[in-house]
Amino acid sequence: MKNYGKDLKYHREASGLSQSELAKRTGIKQQNISRWEAGVALPNIDFCVQLADFYGISLDELIGRVEK
Repeated sequence: MKNYGKDLKYHREASGLSQSELAKRTGIKQQNISRWEAGVALPNIDFCVQLADFYGISLDELIGRVEK
């Protein structure tokens, strides 16, 4: 299974945000962000949509999915 956490971390860092700052700006708990980025847990679809909207990207872009 792909480690989606790396992609989530990439978008956060590319936006110049710490986990704490992302948590404050989105209302998502920092602990959840940390667990997702570490690959310990996966965000549900609602959180994925929230993050994609926050970054202004598609869900595919959020998780690093590339069309073949």
